[in-house]
Amino acid sequence: MSAEGLAAARAKMEAAGVPHRAIEVFAHYYGELEAGATGMIPEADVDPLDPPPRLAEIDVDEATARDALAQTVVGKLNGGLGTSMGMDKAKSLLPVRGDQSFLDVLVEQVRRVRTRYDVSLPMVLMNSFRTRDDTLEALGRHPDLPVDGLPQDFVQNREPKLRSDDLTPVEWPADPSLEWTPPGHGDLYTALDASGALRAFLDAGYRYLCMSNSDNLGGYPDPRIAGWFASSGAPYAAEVCRRTPADVKGGYLVRRKSDGRLVLRETAQTPPEDADLAADITRHRWFHTNNLWFDLEALAAAIEEHDGVLGLPLIRNVKTVDPADSSSPEVIQIESAMGAAVQVFDGATAIEVERDRFLPVKTTDDLLLVRSDFYRLDDDARLVAAEDDAPLVRLDKAHYKLIGDFDARFPAGPPSLVDARSFTVDGDWTFGADVRVVGEVEVADSGSAGRIDDGTMLSGA
Repeated sequence: MSAEGLAAARAKMEAAGVPHRAIEVFAHYYGELEAGATGMIPEADVDPLDPPPRLAEIDVDEATARDALAQTVVGKLNGGLGTSMGMDKAKSLLPVRGDQSFLDVLVEQVRRVRTRYDVSLPMVLMNSFRTRDDTLEALGRHPDLPVDGLPQDFVQNREPKLRSDDLTPVEWPADPSLEWTPPGHGDLYTALDASGALRAFLDAGYRYLCMSNSDNLGGYPDPRIAGWFASSGAPYAAEVCRRTPADVKGGYLVRRKSDGRLVLRETAQTPPEDADLAADITRHRWFHTNNLWFDLEALAAAIEEHDGVLGLPLIRNVKTVDPADSSSPEVIQIESAMGAAVQVFDGATAIEVERDRFLPVKTTDDLLLVRSDFYRLDDDARLVAAEDDAPLVRLDKAHYKLIGDFDARFPAGPPSLVDARSFTVDGDWTFGADVRVVGEVEVADSGSAGRIDDGTMLSGA
């Protein structure tokens, strides 16, 4: 049945106009899936990452930074819909600082660097087929952003979801769009190549690409990192942060014993028997931020050398065809991670950065903090924290998980968190204006909907 399944998947992708190289990458992973690949990386096969250079200890002069920025493209992963928060459009369009969306702030960051260093600094988004239209409409409000002759976006490829019982493309007449899925952000390389964006940037004289998630306002195009990366001669660099006890999940770099190459190991790629060692932050001391830097010439050469199939480790993602219907057929989504490309390049490296370069918003807990007065935007449109340690925010998922419910319960905006150490809300509470949280605060469930009045100070230990 699997041969028939691959043939059916190929035919479906061809009929939908998916580029040939993207189909070949899918076929490669289909073969791995059929062979039972799990993508597991046992602890016995790797060594911890050696201490990387620290950005805080690196000195880059203005001329070096300017020369590097003049050859740099800023890229943002923008395929996410924010479905975990109940959204049906690009998460980057969500207001994050007053009326400004993530996208607005990202554009402003690029503007400030352009002005300060007198560079063109193009910005390109990797959209998905679900995020493109809304995002391009929003970008229309920034007519000064495009750089003549260069694309503002390229579209992540799509592939069929596969039935878990026979690996054939699933059929879902109730909503045929749910038969398709983006293949993870590891598709960056195939999409850059197949769309022509990679060649367009190279032909225009750009040499470097810095990529980060559009929901991470910490991924500012830092001139010092640009100068360091250009001077290093490395084909690829990953930004990493020091792990804390809160960082037991997520990916981190290891060195493969068999060939000495750096490899990204995600939580899902860790065998259960290695879980304790994987969580040991004294052994694996730096986590992967998904802020990446590429030499575009080296990337183009690697793509051609591998005929478009970089062979990144498979991520086998089991879902239901309709994420909102647990009774719908179980499917397998074939994915890969952008950061896994570290293993493709000779001389790939890493740099340790401060925590302010990793501020992802994955939940409404994160959103409340980033919207609050604990952060401010500085003159470069970078988010600056009031303190080194951010307060831990935990909101009752029954009432605050979805963005509509969340916004309805903070109609006047977030409470002040600048003096908070932790903020936990249990139950259904609506918060008035000018509420302050001081110290460690827990709002207990009252058993019914309640309100925190305007001007209330919530204080704890």
